Amino acid sequence: TTVVESYLAPGLKRYVDTVAAALPTVPLQFMQSSGGLVDAHRFHARNAILSGPAGGIVGAVKAAREAGIENILTFDMGGTSTDVAHYAGRYERSTESEVAGVRLRAAMLHIHTVAAGGGSICRFHQGRLQVGPASAGADPGPAAYGRGGPVTITDCNVLLGRIRPDRFPAVFGPERNQPLDKAATVLAFEQLAQRIAEETGHPMALEAIAQGCLAIAVQSMASAIKKISVQRGYDPRQYTLVTFGGAGGQHACQVAALLGIKKVLLHPMAGVLSAYGIGMADVSILRQMTVGCPLEARSQEELDRCVREISEAAEAELHKQSTAGPVRHTSIRVRIRYAGSDAGLLVDLSDLPAMKSAFETNHRTRFGFVQTDRELVIDSVEAEATASNPTAIQTIDPADTPVRTNAVGEQALPVWDISDLSREV
Repeated sequence: TTVVESYLAPGLKRYVDTVAAALPTVPLQFMQSSGGLVDAHRFHARNAILSGPAGGIVGAVKAAREAGIENILTFDMGGTSTDVAHYAGRYERSTESEVAGVRLRAAMLHIHTVAAGGGSICRFHQGRLQVGPASAGADPGPAAYGRGGPVTITDCNVLLGRIRPDRFPAVFGPERNQPLDKAATVLAFEQLAQRIAEETGHPMALEAIAQGCLAIAVQSMASAIKKISVQRGYDPRQYTLVTFGGAGGQHACQVAALLGIKKVLLHPMAGVLSAYGIGMADVSILRQMTVGCPLEARSQEELDRCVREISEAAEAELHKQSTAGPVRHTSIRVRIRYAGSDAGLLVDLSDLPAMKSAFETNHRTRFGFVQTDRELVIDSVEAEATASNPTAIQTIDPADTPVRTNAVGEQALPVWDISDLSREV
């Protein structure tokens, strides 16, 4: 963590200073990986690693609450990857994470990422269709960008009529002034189809290739959601899938169907929900303290001391934030584990028997068993002090757009504009 901080901090400081200089009269805050805002001059590199995806989760939670929904699975599909997370009344965080092969000790929202996005490259290799993990990026981008790019998931949607070139601005091509190039997409698919036919002796229709690539990508994204739900004891059928990101809306229903999810929520700001979430987030400070004593009556005094100390530290730090309002809430959670194990679970602060019961319930849900004869240890305590953000943005209504119908190639697809859908639909 120290190495990561020392490596990233100089570049981050230059960036923060540049933005601050351009906005000298604006209260400047940055999103942390933990899901809370912090003053610009208190923003540390170790807390910035997953700030963008964290903003998306905050935005998804806010959007769901506006719709009266509490339990959600977030599905953020962008150009190179898809981020998924679980939320059931509180943000789930990890204190130790591995990002790009580097282990970090910093509070982060629990986010799982897979290499499946709109720019994921579709290819025929080793006798089968493959999607990703390589991405076309923004330049050259998908074949439809008109800059010589490869076949991607975006091209699959262009070919199948799910992406309409006439609904996008003319910012593509070598000079960034052309519409999406469907002809380039068709040509790239024809080249891929020719390779498949040559290697297998069995020609495939272009639409079949596109559908096959989409099925692979959808399976990969559904597996990611299973990892943060089914594999952790949660039934995805009991949740609403909140989809966002530039490509999320194109695939959410297929992913939901594969998982048995009955409801999908698509916010009007889904394409920029990470930024929207950052704009709506609270200011928060998260502090942790190691306790390391048995969960038994004689440890109560030590636990009380740690709780008092960590709460005061979190609230004092929050008071120093120039952009924060008064402290609205301080939540305390205790990390408990079995002696000799490092698989600690967080429970709300309560009396010792109640925390033991909560730990055993959570452990059974997560791991499928409990060990009643094994000693429990209070590993650490966590305090999160939260204050309202006086500058938070308000709800934004969708813009009015005309109704159109899409008919491309062999597929006729109806298109509804969101402004024409009733809020009950």
